Amino acid sequence: MTTETATLAGGCFWGMQDLIRKMDGVISTRVGYTGGDVENATYKNHGTHAEGIEVVYNPEKISYRRLLEFFFQIHDPTTENRQGNDRGMSYRSAIYYADEAQKAVALDTIADVNASGLWPDRVVTELEPLGAFWEAEPEHQDYLERIPNGYTCHFTRPDWVLPKRTAAE
Repeated sequence: MTTETATLAGGCFWGMQDLIRKMDGVISTRVGYTGGDVENATYKNHGTHAEGIEVVYNPEKISYRRLLEFFFQIHDPTTENRQGNDRGMSYRSAIYYADEAQKAVALDTIADVNASGLWPDRVVTELEPLGAFWEAEPEHQDYLERIPNGYTCHFTRPDWVLPKRTAAE
């Protein structure tokens, strides 16, 4: 089986991991810190890193585009450095692309989200090349599986769904 990896940041990593891991075609997830300036980032020392999630998936079952569409549905990509009550650079919206193909899909998806008029404002999601990903401490991995009523600001928004694309698109 071929696998690919997506690296995303959209606020507190607990809620993103809990929702994305349930998607058909997602093989594994881990939370951590990415997109910043600190080597060996930790919860107590992550500098300008965002709380992120690394998603390993089977591209024969789920596309990178579909992952991004769901990502834009479960967090608010129109708020800068904020998700729900969480504020600061750690909680920014960002896509960290591994190659030019991922970058192109991300640009196309962002353009479609902006053009749809479904979201409350224009997307502020950062689009950056993938750098180091520092795995978060064990107590942050699988948090909402271990603590089902734990904190999250992520949920699916039924009105934030892009129309299905035709085969010609």
